[in-house]
Amino acid sequence: MTHVFKANQVVDCKGMACPMPIVRTKKALDAVKPGEVVEMQATDAGSLADIRSWAQNTGHHYLGTLHEGAVMKHFIRKVSVEETKEDIAFTPEIGNEEIQGLLEAGRKARILDVREPAEYAFCHIPGAIGVPLGELEARLGELDADETYYVICRTGRRSGMACRLLKANGYSASNVVPGMSEWRGPTEQSAR
Repeated sequence: MTHVFKANQVVDCKGMACPMPIVRTKKALDAVKPGEVVEMQATDAGSLADIRSWAQNTGHHYLGTLHEGAVMKHFIRKVSVEETKEDIAFTPEIGNEEIQGLLEAGRKARILDVREPAEYAFCHIPGAIGVPLGELEARLGELDADETYYVICRTGRRSGMACRLLKANGYSASNVVPGMSEWRGPTEQSAR
């Protein structure tokens, strides 16, 4: 299944060399809300390494790159303050390796991915259900209350918040940590 998503802001950096694409992307991220996505369009081959490194150093989330001819479309998600501060852990927790083991053994494991649509589209666990944290409460009716959900996000923070919401509404949930940032199992991409 292909997921179509739209960036909250597009930055045209075609024909520019470092550091201008980063400078423009930084300005664009300053102007958007946490959780929103900026699409930086570039033709400089070095822009991929530059944007990955810059995102890692600043804490923003590099989602991935789509290629359309000579143009690279880099997608970066602005991280919220809640994602950068310490949070109270939700229990029960389950490790990435344990979930991967369940999946490899063919055991039933309902994965609920609460990252934003662009994050999910670029890389998610095959079979995972994508419901962004901000939409979860309104979409609880789409979930089966008799199932146990293994909730995953990028780092375990948003998924911890989602688990608390699920538990408060009578659902069984485990927080998958450390999440997609360190997932080594199979993934698929549904971005276009």
